[in-house]
Amino acid sequence: MNILLLGSGGRENALAWKMSQSVRCENLYIAPGNAGSSRFGTNVAIGVNDFPAIKSFVIEKNISMVVVGPEDPLVNGVRDFFEGDGALKHVPVIGPDKVGAQLEGSKDFSKKFMQRHGVPTATYASFTKDTLEKGFVFLESLKAPYVLKADGLAAGKGVLILSDLQEAKRELRSMLEDSKFGSAGNTVVIEEFLSGIEVSVFVLTDGKSYLILPEAKDYKRIGEADTGLNTGGMGAVSPVPFVDAAFMEKVEKRIIRPTIDGLQKENILYKGFIFIGLMNVGGEPMVIEYNARMGDPETEAVVPRIKNDLVELFDAVAKGKLSEHKINVDPRTAVTVMLVSGGYPGDFEKGKVINGFENCNDSLVFHAGTAMNDGQVVTSGGRVIAVTSMGNNIKEALQISMKNAEAIRYDKKYYRKDIGKDLM
Repeated sequence: MNILLLGSGGRENALAWKMSQSVRCENLYIAPGNAGSSRFGTNVAIGVNDFPAIKSFVIEKNISMVVVGPEDPLVNGVRDFFEGDGALKHVPVIGPDKVGAQLEGSKDFSKKFMQRHGVPTATYASFTKDTLEKGFVFLESLKAPYVLKADGLAAGKGVLILSDLQEAKRELRSMLEDSKFGSAGNTVVIEEFLSGIEVSVFVLTDGKSYLILPEAKDYKRIGEADTGLNTGGMGAVSPVPFVDAAFMEKVEKRIIRPTIDGLQKENILYKGFIFIGLMNVGGEPMVIEYNARMGDPETEAVVPRIKNDLVELFDAVAKGKLSEHKINVDPRTAVTVMLVSGGYPGDFEKGKVINGFENCNDSLVFHAGTAMNDGQVVTSGGRVIAVTSMGNNIKEALQISMKNAEAIRYDKKYYRKDIGKDLM
C-alpha cells in the first residue's frame, strides 16, 4: 500500500524507519519530513495542517493510509476532514478525531474526563480571566510547589512548576490577563504537585481493544542531573527498571481500561495512540497528562524495541481487528540521546552544517530538526538529532549512544551525558 506519514520530527523519522521495513509498505511519503526521513521514503513539501493540499496528494498518489505523527493536525481535525469528504472517507487515518484529540488539546477536558471515569490524577481546578481571584484562593489552599498548565497546546512550554506562592500568583495573572501563552492560556488548570518518578506508557487502540507498547522515561530538563529549563526532551530510556509486572497491572486496571471504556461510553471512536504520562507516587500510578500521539523523544527509544510489523498493526487498528494481534518486544534496553542546538530551549541559530554520520556505528540516527541546503545536512530546529542504541542494560546502551553522539559534529552542539544514569 501507499502510505502518507504527516510530520517532520524525530518521532516521524523513527516511525518512517519502522514502517519502511514493512512488507505491506509499497511507497512511503513523509509530509513535510526532514533531511533524514528521505532515507526511508519520499519527502513531500506539504504542511501538516494544509488539509486541501493533503487531500490532493492522497488522491494523486492513491494513498491507502495516513499516519499522523504530531498533535496539531489531530487537534485541528484531520481525521474529521477525511471522514467528512466523499473522496477521502475510504482512506483510514491513524489518529483520533477532533473530540478524542481533546485529551491532549485541552487540559481541562482531559482532567474532567479522568474525573468522570475514576482515573487517578492530581487534585485540580480550572480558571479563566473572569475567575482570576478564585484562582488565587485555590493556590493558597495548595502546598508548594504549584503547577500551572495552559489549557491548550503551547508547544510543550505551557506548564509552569513554581515553588513561591507570590510568583505563582504573578504567573497566573500573566497567563490569563497578559496572554503569556496566547489563546492556549485562556483557561489555566492549577493542580497539586505530584512527587515521584515519571514514566510514559503508550497504548495503541482501535477503539475497543488495545496493545500496551514498551514504556519509556524521558528527560525534560536541559541540564544534567535534571537542572535548568524544560525542553521538548533531551533523551529517553526503555524499558524503565521500576516498571515491573505489578506496577503495570495497576496501570492497566486503574488507568488504561477505564480510559478506553470511558472513550466508548462517551461515543468517542478513538483509533490511534494514547500516550499516558504517569507519576509513580510510592508505587501507585497517577496520571499527569494524556497525549493523542506518541511522545518525542520516547518514540525513538520505543519503536526500535517493537518487533511487530507496524503497518500490519495500523491496518488492524483501521479495521477494528487489533484484538487479533499481540505485541512482540525486544527485551534489550534502548537509550536515546538528543543532540540539540546551542542556546536551546532559548534562542539558537539554524543552518549549522552537520558532519560525521559516516563515523556512527551500532546506533540508529534519527533526524529531528534538520534540512538540506546545497546538498549538505544542516540544523533547522532546537532538537537536531536523536541517537538511539540498544544494549543488554542502560550502561551498555548509553556508552554506544555517547560514542556516536560525539562522532556527529556541528557548531555549538550540546547533549546530556547522563541519560538513564538515575535508573542504573
